[in-house]
Amino acid sequence: MPKQNNNNKKYSHKSMEIQLEKPHFVFIHGVGGGSWCWYKVKCLMKSYGYTVTCLDLKSAGIDPSDPNKILSFDDYNKPLIDFLSSLSDHEHVILVGHSAGGLSVTDATRKFPNKIRLAVYVAATMLKSGFLTEQDIKDGVPDVSEYGAVYDLEFGLGPDKPPTSAIVKKELQQKVIYHMSPQEDVTLATMLLKPGPLHAFQSAQFREENEGAEKVARVYIKTLYDRVMKPEQQDKMIAKWPPSNVYVIESDHSPNFSNPLILCGILVKAYVSIGHTCT
Repeated sequence: MPKQNNNNKKYSHKSMEIQLEKPHFVFIHGVGGGSWCWYKVKCLMKSYGYTVTCLDLKSAGIDPSDPNKILSFDDYNKPLIDFLSSLSDHEHVILVGHSAGGLSVTDATRKFPNKIRLAVYVAATMLKSGFLTEQDIKDGVPDVSEYGAVYDLEFGLGPDKPPTSAIVKKELQQKVIYHMSPQEDVTLATMLLKPGPLHAFQSAQFREENEGAEKVARVYIKTLYDRVMKPEQQDKMIAKWPPSNVYVIESDHSPNFSNPLILCGILVKAYVSIGHTCT
C-alpha cells in the first residue's frame, strides 16, 4: 500500500475547515447610532451560532471623536476599513449596513471585494457611486421635511459655513425613527444617539471602480412603514442599481428594534439564497 501523504491530508482538512466556516456577520449603524443599535440582532444571531461583529464608526457609539472635526467620509469610515484590513485572506464576511451605513458598505465593496461574501442594505442608502450628482443626493438623502425642523445642527467650521453635524431632535425621534419600536428601545436610543458627522457624508463619493466590486452579491431589505427612508425612495434606489434580491419587512426605519426576529431570519435567508449553506 502506498504511503499516505500527510501534507495532503493536512491541506484537505484545513480546506474543509475554511469551507465549513460559520458565516461572520458584520453590522454597521446609521448616522448618530453605534454598535449598540444591534444588541437585539447580535443576541439572536449569536444564539443561532453565527459569528457577529458590531462596529462603531468614527464619533459613533463609544468612539470619543468629535463629529464636528470629522470632515471626510474616509475618516468616518476608517474603523470599518481597518477591520476589513485586519482579516486574513481566507476570512470573509456578510456586511450589513443600516440607513446611512449603506454608504459604508458600498465603500467597503470597492476596497475589499474579495473579503465580502454578501452586502446587505437595510433601509439603507444604496448608491453605486455615492453622492456624485444632485440626483444621487435626491435619491439617497432622507426627506423628513414634512415634520418641520427635524434636526439640531452644529456649525463646527463657523456660523457662515455649512453644518458639520446633525441629530434628530429628541422630541421627534420616536415619531420619525422609532414609531413601531418598543418603548424600552426608544428610551435607549434617545439616551445614546449622538450627532452624526454631516459634513463627512458630503464626500461619500466612490469614483474609482474596483474590478471585483460588481461581483459582490447585494440584497436590499425594504422597510415597509419607514418614515425616514421612505419605501418609494428605497424603490428608486433599487431600480437604479438592482440587487440580486429584495426582501420586505414590516417595520419602521429601525427593524433592528421593531422586528429583530424577522430581520435575523431574512439575513440568514439572504445568505443561503446566494448559494451558501449555513452550517
